[in-house]
Amino acid sequence: MPRDHTRRGRPHPHSTGGRTGGPPFAPPRWARHWDAGPAQRRPGIAGLPWASTLALAAFVLVGSRLAEGGQPARESLDGFGRLLLLLGPAVLLWRHRVPVPVVFGAAASVLVYLGAGYAYGPVFLTVALASFTAVVKGHRVAAWSALGALWGGHLLIGHWLYRWLPPAGDGPTSWGSEAAMAAWMAAILAASELLRAKRQQWAHARGERAAAEKRRADEERLRMARELHDVLAHSISVINVQASMGLALLDTDPEQARTALTTIKAASKEALGEVRQVLDTLRTPGDAPRAPAPGLDRLPELVEQAAAAGLTVRTQSAGEARRRIPPGADLAAFRIVQEALTNVVRHSGSRTAEVLVTLAPGGLRLRIDDAGPATGGDAGGSGNGLAGMRERAAALGGTIEAGPRPDGGFRVEADIPLAAAGGVTGNAAGEATRRAAGEATRRAAGEATGKEGTL
Repeated sequence: MPRDHTRRGRPHPHSTGGRTGGPPFAPPRWARHWDAGPAQRRPGIAGLPWASTLALAAFVLVGSRLAEGGQPARESLDGFGRLLLLLGPAVLLWRHRVPVPVVFGAAASVLVYLGAGYAYGPVFLTVALASFTAVVKGHRVAAWSALGALWGGHLLIGHWLYRWLPPAGDGPTSWGSEAAMAAWMAAILAASELLRAKRQQWAHARGERAAAEKRRADEERLRMARELHDVLAHSISVINVQASMGLALLDTDPEQARTALTTIKAASKEALGEVRQVLDTLRTPGDAPRAPAPGLDRLPELVEQAAAAGLTVRTQSAGEARRRIPPGADLAAFRIVQEALTNVVRHSGSRTAEVLVTLAPGGLRLRIDDAGPATGGDAGGSGNGLAGMRERAAALGGTIEAGPRPDGGFRVEADIPLAAAGGVTGNAAGEATRRAAGEATRRAAGEATGKEGTL
């Protein structure tokens, strides 16, 4: 099982997010230096791989000295030989910055070392590491060319130039040795190609993870925007109506003006409480909400608030009254009714509305009617009411239909499948929300002639 790297609800950058299977999101520790870009390394000589290069240089010097004892026919190591052994690791310091010159420089130093007649040994590790880095960095042709040139130069030395090169009296190299060297080079290239492919998988997985995190952030931002819109639109609409009434009656009917101010106080207090709950969720991600989300059980409160704004609302229920509604569908239904009544208060000349809630086996159906006509008044808002309702319904696999009635009124109908409301999560809900948002944007401009939302 993967370890839990989460903190305050956010996954660790190198965790798999709880997934099992598939490529990891980050390379293993030993491969991260190859995977890092120039911006992730320190500039100058401080950013060079000193530790690994010095360790390789020491290993090559000691190993070549030991290999010399088993090959008495080869030339003994002298100052020039040791210089060549150190030249390969020296150029490897720049293997992550300029891999192409490094791989050819390492191959040239090994070829000169072999041409000078020194003993075979770990000197080949320098060109192996240079080729490995070049392939991983994407310079495959350069790595293949350098190894091919090294093998071709070795063939030339071992089967023709050996007559004029040290050690004296040396014969041609056996073809078995040539085949072994070719197999060694093929193994280096195969391992390099494997790591290059894994590196591409790591990069692709990181890109997918970043895209998924951006989608989740966009969906959460959209959800919060909908929640704040619905809370503020309804409450401020009530406050606006009552403030207008209070101003009109302040001199002629002070008692009625006092009632309007009392309604404003109650509506503003409720709005502040709901906004505080939304903001608390933003401040403490991953924590459970301190208060339950509103649902259709609070429908009488909506009726009272609408009555305070001068709107008479008649509610009816049908279907399976005792059936439990999932929390997501319950919240969506409450907000849809709230937004629809807000639109009636702000944009309809009718002072009555009807709300029908039907709980059927297939899902939850809502119908909100008003007799109209539209006042054509501008609420001064951005017109996101119907779009927000559609997004809420679409996130649960449902639909919203809104438009004028033949008799001059206006109707909003919502259909929310309860099975989807209990099971839709993650990408499915987010994709449905994005589709609904796009559709709502296209349709909202030509719909409802002044009936759109307020904030």
